[in-house]
Amino acid sequence: MYLALKEFKIMKEFMKKYNITVLIVLVLILMSSSSFALDPNDINDDAGTSAFPFLKINIGARAVAMGGAFTGLANDESALYYNPAGISTFDENNQYILGYHNYFVDIQSGFIGFIKPINNELNIGGYISYLNYGEFIETNQLGEVTGDFSGSDYLMAVSGSYKLNYYYSVGLTFKAIYEKIQDFSSHGIAFDIGFKYTGDRERFTAGLAIQNIGTQLSGFVSEKYSLPLTVRGGISIKPRGLPLLLATDLIIPKDNSMDLAIGAEYIELEPIYLRMGWNSFGNNFKIEGSDAGFAGLSFGLGFNFNNEKQISYSFSPSADLGDSHRITLTGSM
Repeated sequence: MYLALKEFKIMKEFMKKYNITVLIVLVLILMSSSSFALDPNDINDDAGTSAFPFLKINIGARAVAMGGAFTGLANDESALYYNPAGISTFDENNQYILGYHNYFVDIQSGFIGFIKPINNELNIGGYISYLNYGEFIETNQLGEVTGDFSGSDYLMAVSGSYKLNYYYSVGLTFKAIYEKIQDFSSHGIAFDIGFKYTGDRERFTAGLAIQNIGTQLSGFVSEKYSLPLTVRGGISIKPRGLPLLLATDLIIPKDNSMDLAIGAEYIELEPIYLRMGWNSFGNNFKIEGSDAGFAGLSFGLGFNFNNEKQISYSFSPSADLGDSHRITLTGSM
């Protein structure tokens, strides 16, 4: 009885310190940890049913190297994508982010963004991203080559965040979307909403983001599809006495099974940072007979230089699909 009362008091103090609303994310992750489909043949019935699937491709070498577990952490410029509430982290200088992604086969993408503090409470930002699918051979119904064609996606976004107080911030992003394949094109608009909690000395943070709330304004022909609505929740922890930053995310897309992301950053070698992560989405790359032992894992490093600028690199093996490389530059303007 005494031990039970003691444990109850400890839990009560913890909940009082960090606020029970913050713990919702952790509870969801723990309760759903057994719900991930590990069978590569278990395909979700809703997979491939949403428009603009490129909206779900993670950005930023640092975040990707940590498995994409960045919703709760959201403390660098890539928060523009993962959780707009996180851009409130910056309260002095203007910030920028430049990213390049060498994806599977000939697919490539890029990302450029900025963040500007307006006052102690309000920050604004924006970013542009693109995805190019490379060249494809065009044939007629007889299989005769008639030329080639390409496809690409574009996104323009404007973000804002507001600090309610030291602990809580909220954010909103508006997105304009354009996609083109051969002579066909499509347009759409979407919103992201984000919330972030920052504990004392930033040893514990938590975040929740709802991405891609919107609609496809025009289809490639006539039919329109829903957008890839995604709910992300995550936390990050800096354990006392350890030179580590740990993060985890639960990612729930409307058009697929939920994913778990786990990441770590080793900071003892500063200005060099070592990163590693895992994302359960990698199970989708595992097919029978495939050498997919490292699918879902990610690795990377970062290097600070010249007044807090940082260059980061990430590597993500994806079995027979190939390897994915990202490089990102961030800093102050």
